[in-house]
Amino acid sequence: MSAADPRGVAHRLAYAGLIPFVAGCALIWLIGGRDLDQHAFVSLALSAYAGLVIAFLGGIHWGLSFARGLPGRQPFVWGVSAALLGWLGVLMSPYAGLALHGGVLIACYAMDRRIYPQLGAADWLTLRFRLTAVSSLSCFLAAAGS
Repeated sequence: MSAADPRGVAHRLAYAGLIPFVAGCALIWLIGGRDLDQHAFVSLALSAYAGLVIAFLGGIHWGLSFARGLPGRQPFVWGVSAALLGWLGVLMSPYAGLALHGGVLIACYAMDRRIYPQLGAADWLTLRFRLTAVSSLSCFLAAAGS
């Protein structure tokens, strides 16, 4: 993959997007109960990032549906639902919100597996699986440490 290859750039950026998930989870466990202010800050930061990513994943369905002209309203309803669930997780206490985020990230992947083939994006599912595995596991582990 060359630097000008948009798919290669997308893959590298997608993997870089895992850094806040892994770092946030690690920091939650490293800080533990020693500094409650830092623990609360890192938990909120990870939760906000997870909510943002979930909203982004829902937005992909909107963009692909507009671009490819997929009939029906399912991608649009899912896009808004994902964003609302991501926001709800940010509003919840960290142990519950991060667990919700982990579940919603898995639901996003399940929805992608259903809809991406119809949108001509099935070749992205391997990457999506890897990203989902790391991000959702990070959220679940962080919830356990909260």
